[in-house]
Amino acid sequence: MGNRLSKIVTRTGDAGTTGLGDGSRVGKDCLRIDCIGEIDELNSTVGVLLAETLPEAVRAALLRIQNDLFDLGGEICIPGSAVLGEAHVLRLEELAARLNDGLAPLKNFILPGGVRPAALAHLARAVCRRAERRVVHLANSEPVSEFARKYLNRLSDLLFILGRALNREAGLGDVLWKQER
Repeated sequence: MGNRLSKIVTRTGDAGTTGLGDGSRVGKDCLRIDCIGEIDELNSTVGVLLAETLPEAVRAALLRIQNDLFDLGGEICIPGSAVLGEAHVLRLEELAARLNDGLAPLKNFILPGGVRPAALAHLARAVCRRAERRVVHLANSEPVSEFARKYLNRLSDLLFILGRALNREAGLGDVLWKQER
C-alpha cells in the first residue's frame, strides 16, 4: 500500500483541486473525480445493504464486491491504470447465474421494492448504473480499462437479480409494474 494517511484534514483541497494517484492535481469538478465519487457512493450504498440481515453467501459476495469497488476507484484515480480484469467480471457473471437459478422468468417489468434488503439492492443497482454512465462518459475522452466498464455493467445486472432473489427468499414475489389502463 502506498501512502498512509495520518492526517485527514490537510487543507490541500481548499482551492478546489485534489490529487490523483499519479501525483497530479485536478479540479474537484473534473470528470475523473466525478467517476471516483460515483463509485464511492455505490460502495457506500452496498455498505448500507450489508447492514441488513443477509444470507452468509450474499454477505461474503458483497464484501468482495466492496473491495473490488475500492480497487476500481483506485484504478480510476491513476490514469492509465488497470486493476480489475476478466476474472472479476466472470465472478460477477457466475454469481448472477447462481442467484438467477430458481427465479421465475420475467414476463413483466418489476418495481424496486419488497423487503428492505431487496429494495436496497435495487437502490444499489440504480447507483451502479449511474456510476457506469459516468465511467463510460470518461472513457469517451480518456483511457479507461474495458473491464472497469464491464464490471459495472455486470454488477448492475447482479444487483437487479439479487433484489429479486432476496424477495423470493423472504417469501415474496416480484413487485410488478402495472400499467394504468
